[in-house]
Amino acid sequence: MAPPNLAPAKPRMGRLRKARSALRGIPKLPLLVVLVTVFLALFGEAVAPHGPTMIDLANARLPPFWAAEGSTQFLLGTDELGRDVLSRVIGGARVSLGVAVATIAVGGIVGTALGIWAGYAGGLTDVVIMRVVDGFLAFPAILIALVFSVTVGPGFGVVVLVLALMLWSRYARLIRGEVLSLRDRDFVNLARVAGASPLRIVLVHIFPNVLSTFLVLSTLQVGWAITVEATLSFLGAGVPPPDPTWGGMVAGGQALLRKEWWVSVFPGVAIGVVVLSFNLLGDWIRDALDPKLRQL
Repeated sequence: MAPPNLAPAKPRMGRLRKARSALRGIPKLPLLVVLVTVFLALFGEAVAPHGPTMIDLANARLPPFWAAEGSTQFLLGTDELGRDVLSRVIGGARVSLGVAVATIAVGGIVGTALGIWAGYAGGLTDVVIMRVVDGFLAFPAILIALVFSVTVGPGFGVVVLVLALMLWSRYARLIRGEVLSLRDRDFVNLARVAGASPLRIVLVHIFPNVLSTFLVLSTLQVGWAITVEATLSFLGAGVPPPDPTWGGMVAGGQALLRKEWWVSVFPGVAIGVVVLSFNLLGDWIRDALDPKLRQL
């Protein structure tokens, strides 16, 4: 009896090796922080021990539970209105991550589309779009946000609009550079000779080759969006109260920093840890997707 054919197992083992090689070196702690942040943003209301806006003056200014006057009912203490700091930090994750995702969804898609258009069309179209990009890159996001806050009023939509206006130009410039290196490749020229329309060439041949760049840049820009949103909330131009924001908590506790340090310190630590984790994860994704940087 002939031995069974084991040939199909080889491709499967090859795929497993490639998957293990791709996951090698992944920063486990930053990945865990990112996953926990996403979980809290989605299910924070079910996890938080108290309502983030619930006022309890009888328990105002309690220190963290390990302090002498602390209570296990409020693990990270309370602010001057008796609001649970832990619950507010959890609630702030939804605002910060929501702003980042919405900003990247709007600014990233618009910037990628304009970058592909500029790079593929070239000529006057490229010149005009790139000059507009230079103009937007010259303006500081904080200044524009403050102007919008005064004229329109602070709010979630205003923050997303301002950050998207600042972010699309970064995508446009980077994606345009990628497209310039792709539009004269052999596979694109063959598609032109075969009679493919410019739209089909862009969607089928150009866009899949810039998708990895889009994903890497999006991961790296999450930290930027969270930082800018926290800065705007700190200055009073971000998401207004009573919604908890990490920047607003830092601003609200700065006057109490000597005695009630926990009101500002814990949201500040959350900002630093989450932003650093997203940046480290973005660096790893960039190295994993770039064959020139990939460690063999």
